[in-house]
Amino acid sequence: MMVNSFTIYKLMILYMLNKLDCKLTNSQLSQFFVTNKYTDYFNIQQTLSELVSSGFIDKFVIRNTSYYAITSEGYEALTFFKNQIPKGAMDDINAFLETNKFELKNEVGTIADYYKHTTGDYIAHCQIMEGKSLLYELSISVPSEEEAKQVCDNWRLASEEIYAFVMKTLLQ
Repeated sequence: MMVNSFTIYKLMILYMLNKLDCKLTNSQLSQFFVTNKYTDYFNIQQTLSELVSSGFIDKFVIRNTSYYAITSEGYEALTFFKNQIPKGAMDDINAFLETNKFELKNEVGTIADYYKHTTGDYIAHCQIMEGKSLLYELSISVPSEEEAKQVCDNWRLASEEIYAFVMKTLLQ
């Protein structure tokens, strides 16, 4: 039985999300498919949209970045149809995830967003996730939206150092 390309792309995305066991961004998923010349950006966007609408993956948007995670329905579908993924594609995915695992998890594991509080200040909400577990969470009030954006932008660069400092200080 011949399986169409979009079905293969869907299974590959489900496999990637399941194998890494964390959310991946739209750009991370797109980068894999485009770099490895499986398909173009627009086909991946259509594939992601279909996976979301069918309930196989969840989509989360934080500060204009789309994150995707496999659902239990997606895991079930992957379990039944994983053997439809060509071996070469599976090898490419495994190599990509192994080579980029730390960077991929670090990129999606440091999350920062902000919102306007009822007091008029802005709250920058920052997190460090490891897989699905919350390691560290920080909410800080700042007087302006510009400062809230700056806190969020700098969080990815400074989060490990801040976490290490807090843990060292609290565990003395």
